[in-house]
Amino acid sequence: MRGDDTMAIDIDRRRLLIGGALGLGALLLPAGRALAASTLAAHGFSHNVASGEPAADAMLLWTRYVPAAGIDEVLLQAEIALDSDFTRVVGGGSIHTGAWRDWTAKLSVDGLQPATTYWYRFIAPDGQRSPTGRTRTLPAGPVPRFGLAVFSCSNLPVGWFNAYAHAAARDDLDLWLHVGDYVYEYGIGSYRADERIAGREVMPAHDHEMVSLADYRLRLACYRADPDLQRLHQVAPMVALWDDHESANDSWEGGAQNHQPASEGDWSLRRAAAMQAYREWMPVSEEPWKAYAIGELATLYRTESRLLARTRPAYAALAEAHAGIDPDAALRAFRDGPWQDPAATMLGSVQEHWLATQFQRNGAGGTWQLVGMGTILGRTLMPEQTVDWVAPQAGARVLEKFRRDVRGSRQGVPMWMDRWDGYPAARSRLLHSAQQADAELVMLSGDSHNAWAYSLLEDGRPAGVEFAGHSVTSHGMEKSMGVDPRQVARAFVETNPELEWADTSQRGYMMIDIRPEKVSGEWVFMQGVKQRSTAVAGTHRMTVARGRKRFER
Repeated sequence: MRGDDTMAIDIDRRRLLIGGALGLGALLLPAGRALAASTLAAHGFSHNVASGEPAADAMLLWTRYVPAAGIDEVLLQAEIALDSDFTRVVGGGSIHTGAWRDWTAKLSVDGLQPATTYWYRFIAPDGQRSPTGRTRTLPAGPVPRFGLAVFSCSNLPVGWFNAYAHAAARDDLDLWLHVGDYVYEYGIGSYRADERIAGREVMPAHDHEMVSLADYRLRLACYRADPDLQRLHQVAPMVALWDDHESANDSWEGGAQNHQPASEGDWSLRRAAAMQAYREWMPVSEEPWKAYAIGELATLYRTESRLLARTRPAYAALAEAHAGIDPDAALRAFRDGPWQDPAATMLGSVQEHWLATQFQRNGAGGTWQLVGMGTILGRTLMPEQTVDWVAPQAGARVLEKFRRDVRGSRQGVPMWMDRWDGYPAARSRLLHSAQQADAELVMLSGDSHNAWAYSLLEDGRPAGVEFAGHSVTSHGMEKSMGVDPRQVARAFVETNPELEWADTSQRGYMMIDIRPEKVSGEWVFMQGVKQRSTAVAGTHRMTVARGRKRFER
């Protein structure tokens, strides 16, 4: 692809401030629609192109086109070709879009050939053409190798998307997988001045979080204006799933830690707005979860573990245990009682059954089962030493959290109630279903901002491995620790039997190399995120061999 194919936009900050202040109601009025059109990049193809939902014979294509003022609806044409000059057009289609879906357009094109590179573009009624995108269908039959990049936790105000830029320039990757926290809901005013990058601001303005449909659309528009993210979407397809920050921190079906009904209204309305905007702005289908066959080599699963069926995390019961007269006894009671709730679920019974059935159907013959998941499955206890390592500038609240996590760990209570550690019965069901199918299970997760490698166990037997990815930009544990990060990582590995390796201080992405006999994962560490650069500080690679269900040592 030519470098000049990438098109970024300069969002008018004053208009965004107005749009953020007006909120959802503004976009429901004629004047609001006009404001949205001018706010979110004037006219034309404002946010480049993207592709997703890949299959061996099909692909979903995405763009956004804002027409001249006074036009309520447009019909876009799409072309897909075997060459970048479009002399060999092999398919396409047409699609209507309008203000009702924020002028975004998604079109699925079928009749394609497996493992084939295609170029695509959209054409407006006036003949204007979008930037040209490149995509590649999934393979069919025997596959000698497949390359996958995994991203998570990309917080725009605090760093440059250097990981995206580095991955987009590679020629050994076939597909992107984003496992969540693609955007963050917080207002720009919630970040300390020394955390933010000058010029990387997001709307709605200042302390205003994403709450309404207008808010979520504005925030996604800001992120999708980033040139490195645009380039990533432009050169290869993406499978994407949301985690919590696409809606609100620590979200579940009935609420979120970062949702206050008294000031932010009904959670169901906020949740619906977040889901609608995400599905408008991302190259994803309306299906809540999905399986993608990578020939006879592997099956990749896109899961949903936040907004549709997840039950309330056990934070309240855990806090009550810590506050008791005898916290140790109360923590043991929590460990043996509320924490073990068999009705607690991350996926919901319907999706749990679907995934177990898929393992049985697709896992036969040693086909790799790659599960994209928002949060970490590996069991993680807080090391005793960390309390003494908390940096003074971290503050009293952080220190108290570490103290509580250590106290809980002494009683066998993991540190992360919002992740699979908070849902042990559901975790056991997932791992047991993989064991029952004799599946070659490979979990691909994010959320923690740090890098981890787990050899997963269920009933004392190997159940699979987990490559847990570090963040694109969001800070990790290094912000709270006052000692060498290698010392922190070593303590975590020594404390947790499932944990084989960790890095608690660097940003970047994972490269997953899938072959019939093995899967290797490489954590790519960027030199930093405060300056725009694709320089790499280093890498770490780990491998699982077929049939072993644990990492090689």
